[in-house]
Amino acid sequence: MSLLATHSSDTSSRRRKPAENTQDLPWEHDPQAAHNNEHIRDRLCGGQQTNSTDTPSHHSICPALCTTKCMPGHACPSHHACDDSWEEIQSKRTIRAENEVEANKLVNNYRFGFRKWKSHVTERPFEVRSEVVKELYSELNVFKPYSGHLITCGNVAYVLLFGWWVSLAYILVSLLMFITVTGVPYGKLCWKLSCYFLWPFGKSIHEIGNTLRRCCEQAPECECDIDRTGDTSPVLLPSPTEVPIPELPGRPLHTPYWHRFSTYVWLLLGYPPLVVIHSLACFLSWILVFTIPVFKMNARTLGVILLLAPEDVSVSTCSQRKHQLYETRALLCCYHAANWYYYKYTVDGINVFAVNLLPLVIVAMVIGYIDRENQYASSNVKFAIAICSIIPLSYYIGMGIASISAQSNFAVGAVVNATFGSITELTFYITALLRGHQAANPCLQEVVKAALTGTLLGCILFIPGVCMIIGGLRHSEQRFNSRSTGVSAALLFISVGGVFAPTLFSKAYGNLVCDACTNSTGGNSSSNSSGQFVCHNCHYDLNNGTLFRNHVEPLVYTVSALLPFAYIIGLVFTLKTHSHIYDIHVGEGQVTGHHGAVVHWSRWRSLVILIMATVLTSACADLVTEHIQPILNQPNISQYFIGVTVLAMVPEIPEIVNGIQFALQNNISLSLEVGSCIAVQVCMLQIPILVCFNAFYDVGFVLLFSDMHLWASIFSVILVNYIFMDGKSDYFQGTALVVVYLILLAMYYFAPSPAGC
Repeated sequence: MSLLATHSSDTSSRRRKPAENTQDLPWEHDPQAAHNNEHIRDRLCGGQQTNSTDTPSHHSICPALCTTKCMPGHACPSHHACDDSWEEIQSKRTIRAENEVEANKLVNNYRFGFRKWKSHVTERPFEVRSEVVKELYSELNVFKPYSGHLITCGNVAYVLLFGWWVSLAYILVSLLMFITVTGVPYGKLCWKLSCYFLWPFGKSIHEIGNTLRRCCEQAPECECDIDRTGDTSPVLLPSPTEVPIPELPGRPLHTPYWHRFSTYVWLLLGYPPLVVIHSLACFLSWILVFTIPVFKMNARTLGVILLLAPEDVSVSTCSQRKHQLYETRALLCCYHAANWYYYKYTVDGINVFAVNLLPLVIVAMVIGYIDRENQYASSNVKFAIAICSIIPLSYYIGMGIASISAQSNFAVGAVVNATFGSITELTFYITALLRGHQAANPCLQEVVKAALTGTLLGCILFIPGVCMIIGGLRHSEQRFNSRSTGVSAALLFISVGGVFAPTLFSKAYGNLVCDACTNSTGGNSSSNSSGQFVCHNCHYDLNNGTLFRNHVEPLVYTVSALLPFAYIIGLVFTLKTHSHIYDIHVGEGQVTGHHGAVVHWSRWRSLVILIMATVLTSACADLVTEHIQPILNQPNISQYFIGVTVLAMVPEIPEIVNGIQFALQNNISLSLEVGSCIAVQVCMLQIPILVCFNAFYDVGFVLLFSDMHLWASIFSVILVNYIFMDGKSDYFQGTALVVVYLILLAMYYFAPSPAGC
């Protein structure tokens, strides 16, 4: 059964749309949404109908929106009487879900504090997918008439990257088979395949068999016709058993496949080198993602074609196949070596890029914990591999959270999101603080603070900015629920004010201490007390027990207790008492015949994957902090810059991808909530947890930030709140946010490293 998840904003925060812009209504681009809104109009109008062929205007729409509460249904002298109903309909966003689990996931996306997730957590019915997606998941054993051009950039790239050396390998194996004499049939097959793999496009490989005739004899009512030799439709009926083909004209009887001496010569001499060649081609084509058709072609050749009797394999062009007298089964037919839409390809619900990056985790573990002496890989290489391996683990954690939340009730989903939502970042921060404490290295504490600030800046500037740019380029102008975004903005103000309150307090009442001061005459401060002094490495004294122990530290603990409390209040406000801000509900839609949902991951499987991914993330974070010191010692790069860029934004790459996908689908509200949700969790959950951890196990973490962190964060929050005021976004506003973010990164790049680092 198909379900509809409807999201509407508060009507008081919406502006009335001008008449000349009514052609951009959302249901005009979505037939399902149009059908639903027609029902809304019927309900409001009491059954009145309007002329659907007229150009939309206030005069033509108003009668359909008038209710008995406004005025009688037969009269509508003023369209202003129906503004409230019109704005309510305009603010609604109807989203279609294939099943109840997907509907729960969509509802969770709009809930405050829940991780926003774009990918499906259930298997989508293949027949409802678009033709582009069907092409991605189709096998290459279907013969399709094709009238397009075969000489494309992707096909030419195939020849340069794969075709020539795969074809050369077949030529060498063919010569080897001819030398053995008994393997001559396989030598001929390899020669034909060498020509095929040099340019396989527009050609087909098929198995000659008597499958079709046997099918028609056993099932007289089947629609196949063996007399139509000119038919271009493929014979795709698989043979249930391997049987000899009796009495087929022009084809003599042969010894069974496994009773031939040539079969074993082929399996010992010819097949193994081709296994290596095709395995290498499969690996390279899969890693490149967009060349997955080449992977399918090589995998099918290795697993099916090369294990058939050579006389049963026929290679021909599409035109030759129309005039074949034998019944055949299509084995391989490819027209394009590359497809740019393979970025959508998933394996068990996981995006292909995350699947390809997952082996980095194993590589990081092996070289990180076995090669302790850096004999095979340097610290820089180990750091890069370890930090990149966090990306797929973060994706798997996000998928696990979304799967459990979609299959559970609200309470379980809230607990899972609060527990595992920030686990990736917290694992790295705690590991870095522990290693810095054990090595007596205060620089790692500053790196953690820089990473916290970098995550905050990236989530409130970079993620919304990029989403606005990409969404604005595709949809010109996008609208979002300014009321719900205002709640997140208010929480951002509270969280940033709370996090930096101890820093402001210490600057107001602390003593400024400098390491070295000299006057203009060159003397030090003790020998000459007159003139102007130049001081270096100035900082506020934290060793003053009266100030820090009695004033700053209690303030830190107070703020760390109030911030989670404010987070809980935000949850109650948005999900319980004022849930109408989001107005999320799920209603039954049209029955599509799919009554059940097949989830990619069950709840128990998701929980196991969450735990395993968390453990692996901890190990990778340990390797990152172990091998980060050579990166921090780079003289030309500030340690602040490394913290606010690499360490802060790499774990958030899956969230950036989710935000961009929401923006492309004209759902900018969720794109903005992606960044706001992470930023709020950083301030209201992650930092208080770090303070609590330091209270129980002193690792030297003090909630006092540098001036650059302070003013950059405050300025960013003020700017993003100004941008979000009107409830509209376009690529210009997104560009402004990204440019400000890049300016701040430039400041961090040229800033000197922290004192003592």
